Amino acid sequence: MYYYRYENAEVSCCYKYLMFSYNIVFWLLGAALIAAGLWAWSEKGVLQDLSVLTRIHGFDPVWALLVSGAVMFILGFAGCVGALRENLCLLKAFSSMVGLIFLLEVLAVVLVLVFQSQVFDWIQAFFMKNIRAYRDDIDLQNLIDSLQTSTWCCGAQGPDDWEQNPYFSCNSTNASRERCGVPFSCCVLDPAESVLNSQCGYDVRKRSKVRPTLSSDWPSSSLLLLALLSSDWFSSDWPSLLSSSLIGRVPSPLIGCPLLSSDWLSSPLH
Repeated sequence: MYYYRYENAEVSCCYKYLMFSYNIVFWLLGAALIAAGLWAWSEKGVLQDLSVLTRIHGFDPVWALLVSGAVMFILGFAGCVGALRENLCLLKAFSSMVGLIFLLEVLAVVLVLVFQSQVFDWIQAFFMKNIRAYRDDIDLQNLIDSLQTSTWCCGAQGPDDWEQNPYFSCNSTNASRERCGVPFSCCVLDPAESVLNSQCGYDVRKRSKVRPTLSSDWPSSSLLLLALLSSDWFSSDWPSLLSSSLIGRVPSPLIGCPLLSSDWLSSPLH
């Protein structure tokens, strides 16, 4: 049996090891995401009883870890082994998958820009569904808290959306201590406080039937406003200073999280 020996490698040595080093990191990162997702499921008992998944009525963030980890693992494997072994079949599969992902991303952006109102309605309905399932899954709870804290939003349209959650409902049959409240992530945190007040949202919606205004506490508010105007109005950080001082008097932000995405989508088009 005779073998044909190429005088030069079919793949450049520089490109080969550059692609190998890049994809092995990608491969290991995908494996780490899969491992993290499986560990999260084991902590929730899903691996011992798969029926737990049917009792979670909202979005389980572990799915995002597993799906993204699986995609990264497959891509990293194809690119890493394909580059190391100079396997053209794996390299072509890697290029095809990367191209397909890019096209799907472009298509998603176009659809979002064309169907803004429908996308916004879907996001709002999705967020409301997960508000109702807030206490069903600790991972979903942490995800919503992180979103509301980082974006200074509360609910889908506002704090009153938490009425849909059985733990925060103002229903007279609700015996929860969180009745007529909101999660702590809806509260505007005081920068001077070093310890998180997890009970800051208790009874907030019961007290906010009448919206708080500056005139409700005019002496202290007016002095505070005058101090801000005189000392920090022209400083670069005056918006955050104003919000942390005045808005901090309001128990929770008055804007829903999906409304932020609506403003972001419409801003480049007007």
